[in-house]
Amino acid sequence: MEEKKIRIAITHGDTNGTGYETIFKTFAEPAFLELCTPIIYGSPKIAAYHRKSLDMQANFSIINKAADARDDRLNMLACFDEEVKVDLGTPTPASAKAAQRALDRALEDFDAGLFDALVTLPVCPEDNAAALAPTTAQRIERALSLDGKSITIHVNDDLRIASLTGDIPLVDALREIRKDLIVEKATVLHQCLRSDFMLSNPRIAILQINPQAGAEEEEILKPAIAELHNAGIGIYGPYPADDFFSNYNHQLFDATLAMYQDQAMIPLRMLENSGRALLTAGLPIVHTAPGTTPEFDIAGKGTADESALRNAIYLAIDTFRHRNEYEEPLANPLKKLYHEKRDDSEKVRFAIPKKHEQGK
Repeated sequence: MEEKKIRIAITHGDTNGTGYETIFKTFAEPAFLELCTPIIYGSPKIAAYHRKSLDMQANFSIINKAADARDDRLNMLACFDEEVKVDLGTPTPASAKAAQRALDRALEDFDAGLFDALVTLPVCPEDNAAALAPTTAQRIERALSLDGKSITIHVNDDLRIASLTGDIPLVDALREIRKDLIVEKATVLHQCLRSDFMLSNPRIAILQINPQAGAEEEEILKPAIAELHNAGIGIYGPYPADDFFSNYNHQLFDATLAMYQDQAMIPLRMLENSGRALLTAGLPIVHTAPGTTPEFDIAGKGTADESALRNAIYLAIDTFRHRNEYEEPLANPLKKLYHEKRDDSEKVRFAIPKKHEQGK
């Protein structure tokens, strides 16, 4: 019997950016329609406008509900009927609202079980009236009544980095760093590595708050690491970020937990190739996104790179499959016939050199 294709919901993002261009370029490759059944949550009218302005041969089928999506074609779900002016390259309240309506409709359909995984194209915070408007991941959290429970992982090849405090100003991030938050987020990250990346015994590195170890490391980080070790979670550090990445020590670990956004993003941008994707861990829905902005500066020029969207779709497919494989035996677990023996050898292997502990 033929395996049912994974249904991937894709929201169109800011309608004045490069979202539709990357969608059209991605699914111009026939192999992608063999991997999944895409459902684009957006506007056929806006899609047609982008297609014409880009002079692209992009075919799509218009549907009014996700249940009507068909395999082997690009399904365009009409999320709203009213006209939305497209002003390529300029973020506007209307273009941000169009992105939000697509996300709202997709989340309604997730509740109804109409697709398997969600990929969201980017919307810039500047598109919102509030200076600290919620991110897409935060909007999804709130819609699922799970506010603050997730963590975003930046994924590129074998590089995985998450920020403890997320995308907030540094002064606020430093106030947020607490032992209980570290334990909570590290536990979510550990579980994600097990279920979504199929790593049976993942190793996580944690970074120092300060370039030189200080009171925070002794009072917050080390007690959190000890508690996590006692819970069976392999987390090591804390490591100073500069030495850690410049010496490529991140390659010894399955993921790195940074304390704040810049601590994660600066090395990530230096080390990564193009095509970074994001995975939101800790949610019942599989949610990925391309690690890009709407790229307003090149909107409508036909030069957008679709590799980040491609990788976000690959990541969504792999995560959905891995999560199902992981959860299947848990539904009918076998009785444990032995007691696991704790092995502390890796604590020695990944111990911090004394010069770092002394701040030399």
